Amino acid sequence: MKKYFIALLAICSLTFSNAQTVVGDATLPNTMKVEGTNLILNGAGMREKIIFDLYAGGLYLTKKNKNATAIINADETMAMKLEIISGMVSSKKMVSAVDDGFDASMNGNTKSLNSEIEKFKSFFSDKIVKTNVFDIVYIKGKGTYVYKGGNKIGMIEGLAFKKALFGIWLGNDPADDDLKEGMLGL
Repeated sequence: MKKYFIALLAICSLTFSNAQTVVGDATLPNTMKVEGTNLILNGAGMREKIIFDLYAGGLYLTKKNKNATAIINADETMAMKLEIISGMVSSKKMVSAVDDGFDASMNGNTKSLNSEIEKFKSFFSDKIVKTNVFDIVYIKGKGTYVYKGGNKIGMIEGLAFKKALFGIWLGNDPADDDLKEGMLGL
């Protein structure tokens, strides 16, 4: 009987461990549900600066996809989860990184989305601390929603904004090459 209990416990442990993915000091769920749409973790990685881990990022899609351009351009519900794992990430540094990211994603031509970018940056005005989790969720036909700790902090309409935003991590000049590869499951 004891052997059966140990075997059952081992199977339950394996099942539970498959429900999450560990990335550095962060643990990301393998699935998300957004307005009735089931999303799966496409891939995950770490955003690093020099030698420091800043945040873990996960990309969630309806089905696995390794094509960054197709993901950026898709008018499909998808999400990114960013878990802050360093005290070095502050509101000011996040806003600066977002500026740099949009500039890279849009090849320096951000004027067409300037008001949307400013609104997005305002979502990071509150203090950011280690263990904060941001969910950036694009809902087909509606727009991009941003959540901090599960609480909605804002929404921006439009596919054009979503393309530029997801291009920060998945574009030709991403915020972090290794994070891009991780999110694409490469």
